Amino acid sequence: MDLYSLLIIALALALDAFGVALSIGINKGIKFKNKLWFSTSFGFFQFLFAFIGAYAGFLFTTYVLALPKVIGGVIIAVVGALMLKEGLEEKDENILLDKKMYFILGISVSIDAAVVGFTVFNNIANKLLLLKYTLFIGLVSLIMSGFAFVISKYLRKIKVVAKYADYVGGIILILFGLKMIFL
Repeated sequence: MDLYSLLIIALALALDAFGVALSIGINKGIKFKNKLWFSTSFGFFQFLFAFIGAYAGFLFTTYVLALPKVIGGVIIAVVGALMLKEGLEEKDENILLDKKMYFILGISVSIDAAVVGFTVFNNIANKLLLLKYTLFIGLVSLIMSGFAFVISKYLRKIKVVAKYADYVGGIILILFGLKMIFL
């Protein structure tokens, strides 16, 4: 596999993480350390799932190919619905600050990386090369989600976005979840 093809795959996988990071970043309660944890989680799970997916290979893709996207989509949509609910309740708590969310969202946006590992990387015999490819995928996801958090910082300065951040973020997450389920 050439570097260009790998970069395209990595960018495609990172788009879900980018969108989720953007919707999280516009939330006023999210601090730099939370953004760093989310970005790290997204990058780590993209790497891990692509690597594990390469080992799981043929059997899993034969029997359960559509299931990972549905599960990830449902989880992301539920988190979006919880953000909408939180916006309606006007509580001081922020569901995104729960440490479990780093894992839940990191896993949710990375399930498709396992599918890529199953289908694209399952025939790579050189494990060092596989490690390099999957680390590259994780690094691209980390960078893209970090970039999304930078963009969200400026979006939050727009008064309408800041005022309705929970609603906008929740709706974006619900739409991402539905996209993962149905497309």
